[in-house]
Amino acid sequence: MAARVLGYLESTRNLTGSAAALGGLLLTFAGFGGVYWPVVVGGLYGAGALLAPPLRPPAPAFEEPSSRLDELRADLATLRAYLEQVAPPPAAAERLEALTGLLDGLLAPGWASEALADDPEGVHVVARAVRRDVPESVDAYLRTRWWTRLAPGGRAPEEELERQVSLLHGEAQALVDGLREAEELRQRSHTRYLEDRGGAGAVRARTGQAETGRPPEP
Repeated sequence: MAARVLGYLESTRNLTGSAAALGGLLLTFAGFGGVYWPVVVGGLYGAGALLAPPLRPPAPAFEEPSSRLDELRADLATLRAYLEQVAPPPAAAERLEALTGLLDGLLAPGWASEALADDPEGVHVVARAVRRDVPESVDAYLRTRWWTRLAPGGRAPEEELERQVSLLHGEAQALVDGLREAEELRQRSHTRYLEDRGGAGAVRARTGQAETGRPPEP
């Protein structure tokens, strides 16, 4: 209850009403209120409180895409250090290096990371690979390899890890290809715009020459 009372005392309605009531008191002291000054002051307070804008809660502040990428860069560095410690098998290590190279290229500060930041689904793909998929694949390989030594048989864990990393690399490559195609489309759109603009200019120039009988001025 005390918090609600304190909140109202600090509210815009109370402050506006109090300012209006203070104006009423000043009018009373100036001789305009008469014997009805309490009614005047109370009425001005109520009018001010009603006219005051309602309390507007602040909009939630979400993190910027660039800040999310900064966190992902740090997480990728942590992942690289982890991969150096576990020493995966050569075939999988080569594919992991290619995968982390793609992710590093996407997250490197510059126009590529800016394009990635504008693609929420792309950021999700990278974050999922760095923070969950790659660590889970490598950790599962290490655990399965230990059990395989105790009970040989079945598919080799190295093959399973290589298959998983190949799938993750394909997913990252698809993301890179999609971002590249978006830039190529932007470039081609600008080319068409310039072609259309040049064509319209040529038509106007020919029309002007036909009307005046003189070539257009440069």
